[in-house]
Parts: sequence; structure tokens; C-alpha cells
Amino acid sequence: MIGRSTYFGSRAKRAINDIIGGSAASVLGTTFGLSYALLIFAGPLSPYLSYGIAATFVSSAVIATVIALGSSLPFGVAGPDSATAAVTGILAASLVERILAADPSAQLLSPVLITLALSTVVTGIVLCGLGLTRMGRAIRYVPYPVIGGFLGATGLLIVLGAVRVITDHPVQLNTLLRFTNIITISELSAACAMAFVLYVTSHRSRGPFGLPAVLIGGVIAAHLAFWIIGISSEQARAIGWTFQPPPPAAFMLPWHADELSHYPWSAVPDLLGNLVAVIFVTAASTLFNTTGIEVAVHREANLERELNVTGFANILAGALAGYAGCVSVSRTILNFSSGGRGRLSGLTAAAVSLLMLAVAPALLGYMPKFVLGGLLLYLGAGQLHKWIIESRKRLSNIEYLSLLAIIAIVVTWGFVPGVLIGVIIGCATFAFSAARIESIKFSFDGSEYRSSLDRSRDDQDVLLAHGGKIQGLNLQSYLFFGSANRLYQHVKALLLLQPECRYLLFDFKLVTGIDSSAAYSFAQIKRSAHDLGVHLVLVHLSASAEKVLRSSDFITDGITTIDELDHALEWCENEIIMQHQGLAQEAANLRDWFTRMLDSEDDADELIRRCQRIEVAAAEIIVRAGDAADSMHFILDGRVGIMVPADDGRATRVRSLGRYTTIGEMGLVSHAPRSATIQAEVASVLYVLNTRQFEAIKTDDPALGQKLLTYFVSVIAERLSFANQTIAVLRR
Repeated sequence: MIGRSTYFGSRAKRAINDIIGGSAASVLGTTFGLSYALLIFAGPLSPYLSYGIAATFVSSAVIATVIALGSSLPFGVAGPDSATAAVTGILAASLVERILAADPSAQLLSPVLITLALSTVVTGIVLCGLGLTRMGRAIRYVPYPVIGGFLGATGLLIVLGAVRVITDHPVQLNTLLRFTNIITISELSAACAMAFVLYVTSHRSRGPFGLPAVLIGGVIAAHLAFWIIGISSEQARAIGWTFQPPPPAAFMLPWHADELSHYPWSAVPDLLGNLVAVIFVTAASTLFNTTGIEVAVHREANLERELNVTGFANILAGALAGYAGCVSVSRTILNFSSGGRGRLSGLTAAAVSLLMLAVAPALLGYMPKFVLGGLLLYLGAGQLHKWIIESRKRLSNIEYLSLLAIIAIVVTWGFVPGVLIGVIIGCATFAFSAARIESIKFSFDGSEYRSSLDRSRDDQDVLLAHGGKIQGLNLQSYLFFGSANRLYQHVKALLLLQPECRYLLFDFKLVTGIDSSAAYSFAQIKRSAHDLGVHLVLVHLSASAEKVLRSSDFITDGITTIDELDHALEWCENEIIMQHQGLAQEAANLRDWFTRMLDSEDDADELIRRCQRIEVAAAEIIVRAGDAADSMHFILDGRVGIMVPADDGRATRVRSLGRYTTIGEMGLVSHAPRSATIQAEVASVLYVLNTRQFEAIKTDDPALGQKLLTYFVSVIAERLSFANQTIAVLRR
């Protein structure tokens, strides 16, 4: 009964943590959702904002539910993303522009909903196709400047959309005079201040609730300011500081024969470029967001599964007249930081999104424009900073100029020219790097390829026996994300086949260059090696390659760089010989101790053969009180404490034992349960003799068994004498 109650209590605690984490993420999701609805349903579509709110939160609920149930990251929280919302808004605006050019009195809602739904369904089908055919990784072969240009352009489009949300005016040459109005300037200034506060909070606050707190605080501060200066809510709306409350969210499925028959199908060819942008940005966001979450929470995701699940989620959202989305980095990390670890987190976020269908319209009526506008400015500026400022450190001049050109082309002429420029850059990059098919020229290990240093016969024997601890890879050609990812897969397989490996050498002598995006794969190699206790050694690293790897924080403590391969091999060999000498000295010390204890070298060797060596860290529990007494421990190095549990749940140390002492011999003989807990006080090395081996000694070597029993009696007698002396002192 106690075990069952503990189990259910643990499950209830996890469920509560998931609900709290999902609720915290929902604060961001709700605010983001409102800003995305305003971004897409702006300008001529603003009268239909209630339908946009419904589409936003239906999309959020559906995508969050499907990804929560099927993702390889069970704590993932999904929904519409800033990049996908930006390209979706461009797609909707392009359709409206063409409809109004043909007929200014034409009905807009149904064509827009049909376009959003169809684009989302097509996006979902493509994502599923990429996942099922394992072609999703192909996006990693797209040159970094092309991806940066696309996502940087979405950031600029978000900023321009934010200005339109705040002022109700698009940023165009013929509208610039409208931005000289004092109220417009004040609104933009307040939004910029809000974006700045969000930026400072996100970079200085380590808590998960900083961003939601700023958003909520901004709303409260705005209404408090209105109250102080005597402006009512109606007056604030009339001036333009807050939004006009839309009617209740209106959910509508546009799949009626009459609506489909009146759809402007002739405009579809002109929209294909924007449709490709939606597909590309959603796929890229899915992969990049998943990778970002992997790095943040140190979990590895299944990319094919993520594409399949995200694709199915978008198909279902499109069928319900929603628009594209994917897993969110900010919401997932906020949920994880709040304690969410299970699928209930995403389901909680989905439930809150459904609740917003009833609450959001009324909530929007009290929402200051500068809060949501400032959020959009912050998101857009963050994208621009990431892809224009930060990327400059990792890109060559040609790559960086290409990135800026793609941003300018996309914003000025649309995504179709951007796609064409991206294809051209991709072809040029491929032609320039045609020789980089295989990144590994050959591999070797330390038993077959050694340094030129002449060593003694003993050292040579050590290297012959333990040379497999050194594994080397001679790299060649140009390393970009695709080839570096294959290198990562090769390293994972190598470490699996060679579990004894402790030093992994990368020889960069034949490497012509490293693409900035390859650092992601080297970061994965570093993490895998660290988890297995493997030390990385980099040889012949050029200045440019070192700059790329240092800029991504790959070369830090724990990574050794050496100029020559021969010197690198010598360093690794010295480490192995030194470690072996340490083990040899330890074995000699153990043998000397057992020989003194048993008065026989043969008996000492036999006892060593029967024991198992273990290493324990400081504060590690070796055995617990109440456990079966099935072993004893010889303490070769370190110190352990005997801890007796008290009634209040704490433990009291009653004895401490150092090197060349034993513990647990009484239980080994009497088979009584452990009466105390044994805990390492410092890092220690122990040799364990279990009951099975002790019984085997008594059967196979009775003389050795008798010696051990005699030794146990002498140890127990000595400890009993010490206890009697202590009692005598206490009775004085």
C-alpha cells in the first residue's frame, strides 16, 4: 500500500508540474496568438479579426494537442510561430491585393480562409513526405546564408507588420507623413520601450516567468496610466491606444461548394511563391526549433518523427481552417523550466487555447496596442539581430553579402525571387565544394599507429594492450553542415563499436575549410563524447577553422588542440601509460595489504581474483541500512562513514574508516540485514567480496576461508575493545 501511494503521489506531482508548466507557456502562447492574429488580419482584413482570432486559437489547440501526443519531446509545446505567422500574413496580403485589384467590392473572408487552410494542408503533406522519406535532413544541406536570408526577411516583415498593428498604417512612401502625428509617435515610442523592456528581461532574467510578467505588467501599467491622467477605456480606444473589441470569435469552415466555386482560382499561380515560402519556413522552423530545444534541454529528438507529427498536425489544423505552426522554442523551454516533463503540458496549453476562443475577443478590447506591437517588434528585432548581427561573426564576406541580398530581395519583390537567388547560391556553393563528398580520408587507433617516440618494452606492452583507447580520424576537404552531420553519425557509431575509446583525435591537416553551420554537428560530437568520458584532441587546426569553432563555443575546457599529429599521439600515449602505472601501483598496494593480512602471496592473489573493484564518489551511498548483507568491502583508498538512521529522519555518523580497513564482515558471516548505512566521505576505491565468492572460497580453499574468518574475528574483537573503552570513558 505504501508503494502504491508513493507511486500515485509521484504521478500526481508530475501531473501538477506539467499543468503548471503548460499554463505558464500558455501565457506566452495567448499573447503570441493575439499578436499573430493582428499581424495576419490587418489592413483590409481587420473587419474579420474575430475570424482570425478563431483561426489562431483553433490552430494553437490542434497543433499543440497533436504534437503533445506524438512528439519525441514529450514536454514540447507547439502552435503558430512568429516566422510562420509572418509568411502566412504575406500570403494573405498578396491574395487580398489581387482580389481587390480585380474587384474592390469583392468578399474577402472566404477566399482568405480557404487560402490559409489549403496552404496549411499542403504544408502538412510536404512535411509528412519529408519525414516519411527521411528527406527532412536535406534542409541541412541548404546554405546557411539562404536560410538566414529567409528567416531574417521574416523578422523584418514582422517589424513592418508591428508598425501597422500599432498605427493602423503600412510603412510605405505615400504614408510616411502619417507617422509625424504626435499620437502616432507616442504609440511607436511606447511600443519601442516595451520591446526594449522585453529584450532586457529576456537577457537578464534567469527565471522562466520574466517574459510573461513583463507582458502582464505592461497591460496593468497602461491602464493605470490611463486612470491617472483621467482617460476612460472608451476614450483610450477612440484615441487609438487600445484595440476596438471585436465581436465574439467566429469559427467558420469554408468548405462549402458555393464558397469554393467563387474562389479566385486564377490568382493561385501568382501565390505559389508565397506558398513555397510557407512550406519552407515551416519546415526550417520545425528543424531549427527542434535543434534549439535539443541544445537547451540536453535531449535528442527524432527529426523524422517531428516532421511527421508536425505534418499531421498541420493537415488537421488546415482542415479546420487554421494556419501553419510547429513546436515553439520559447514556450517549450518555459514549460521545461517550470517543471513540465510530460505530454500533459502540451494538452494544458491546447485547453487554454480553446478557452481563449471565448475570452480573447473581450481580452483584446483591453489590450494596449503598444503591448502587442512591442511584442511583435521584440520578436522581429530578435530575428533580425540573430540573422544579421550574430551571423556576421560566423560568415565570410561573400556569405554575409548573400544573406543581406536575399533579405532585401524577399522584402522588396517577394519570396519567389528570394527562392531563385537561394537556388543560385545553393548551386554555386555546391559547385565550389564539389570535392567534399567524404569528410574522412582514413581512421586509425593507437595500437596500429603510434608516435615516433622510442619507448621501453614495458611501455610498448601497455600501448599494445590499451592502444584501442586512442581513436583517430583523418579529415579532408570542406566541412559543411551536411558532411559534418555525417561525421557526427560516424563518430556515434565508432564510439558504440569502440566503448574502450578515451581519446578521439581529429586531424584537420587536409581540411580546406569549415562552414559556420558545421559547428552544430561538432557541438553534438562534443556532447556525445563528454557523455562517454571521451577526450577530444584537435590536430592541425587552421586559424580560420579555429575561429569558426571558437565562435560557437566548441573549443572550451576539455578540448585539446595540438599542432602536430605525432605530438598529439605522444600526448595521448603518455596519458594512457600514466593511467596504467597508477592502476599497476594500486594493484601492488592491494597485493601487499592482502599479503600482510593473510601471510601468503598466493592467498592474496586468490582473494584479489575473487573481489570486484569499484570506485565511489564523495557522498555516494555504498549500502543502505536494512539491505541484505550480501557483501563486505575492503577500503583500499579514501574514507567511508558508518551512518545510523535516527527517528527524525536524519543520520548520525558513528564511525569513520580510512584506507586499508574493512567494513561489512559481520553481516557476511551472520547474514543479518544491514544495521547502518555506509556512505563515502571522499572519493574512494573499494574491493567488494560478495557472499557467493566467500562461500566459494570456503568450499574451494578452506585454508583461505579459515584465514578470512580469523581476520574477521580479530577485526570485530578490536572494534569491540574500542567500544568498551569508549563506554568506560563515558561512565566516569
